[in-house]
Amino acid sequence: MLEKIKFPSFVVILIFLLIFTLGVCVSVGTLHIPLVETFTILLEQIFQLNPTSDATYSGVIWQIRLPRVLMGLVIGAGLALCGVVMQAIVQNPLADPYLLGISSGAYLGATIFIILGGSLIGIISNMGLTLVAFFGALFAAIVVLFLASYKSKMTTTKLILSGTIINAACTACANFIIAMSGTDNTIARITYWTMGSLASSKWDSLLLPLCSVLIIVIFFLTQYRPLNAMLQGDETAITLGINILFYRKLYLVIVALLTGILVSISGIIGFVGLIIPHISRAIVGANHKRLIPVSILLGAIFLMVVDAIARTIIDNVELPIGIFTALVGAPFFAYIMIKKNYNFSK
Repeated sequence: MLEKIKFPSFVVILIFLLIFTLGVCVSVGTLHIPLVETFTILLEQIFQLNPTSDATYSGVIWQIRLPRVLMGLVIGAGLALCGVVMQAIVQNPLADPYLLGISSGAYLGATIFIILGGSLIGIISNMGLTLVAFFGALFAAIVVLFLASYKSKMTTTKLILSGTIINAACTACANFIIAMSGTDNTIARITYWTMGSLASSKWDSLLLPLCSVLIIVIFFLTQYRPLNAMLQGDETAITLGINILFYRKLYLVIVALLTGILVSISGIIGFVGLIIPHISRAIVGANHKRLIPVSILLGAIFLMVVDAIARTIIDNVELPIGIFTALVGAPFFAYIMIKKNYNFSK
């Protein structure tokens, strides 16, 4: 809990840390750029000032690194938000954005596209992988919601079980396709995609996730009261006058759409939507009025840092982001398990 620093001051500190982290992550790489030079170039580009910086530095920052770092910021914030909402919806500390089988649906879509080839989509082959992965994620989410509400009201148990079923089915179908038709090249490409990467980030691919995350962040910042009630359990929420079924379906649809967009662009980046909400909850408590903004900021900072490590830790080699998020996530959950005074709902 925040004891010595007031919450608004803490948020301001996180915002400044976010800006500083963005500058550092843009500076590091094969070509190291001084931090002062980086911020000078960013200010010149943003405010259209007369350029005084090195043209090579400016090109590397503005055309290559900044779109990627901003993509990490957006996806980290989006996954952290989705994780917070999912944990409240199902009242489960192990819930994450992929609980509904969304990642396995995207995995199936990506597998179909990579192995069967972009020729199936012809005109949109440049965006084919992203598009097919998104539709795979969306299909999985729709089927899960259908199963969870079929012939009876939707419950958290049915949601989790339905997600498990669809996850197993989509994964099995994808693995079957790989076993029957995969080559060394396609299998390597699929494996790399499933571990997550921001390498393909460009300015034109940033608009959709940025707008989606921004709109949904604004929406959920106004939803802290229903989320607080849902976290306490269905009976408590109903007693407080919350229409639990309506809000659960609404939030699930929104989270499914956002997660589908993020996964289709970056691949499957695990643990962000799982560990960031817990870290934030340990700092500011379970009240979503505080938890949501802190999770968004920490998620953005975390993924920018992880991506910078993934592309710089080995010279001229870029490692998948999922490797590092898992390396951080596994010991963190070991810590959570043995910590006595951590309470998920308080």
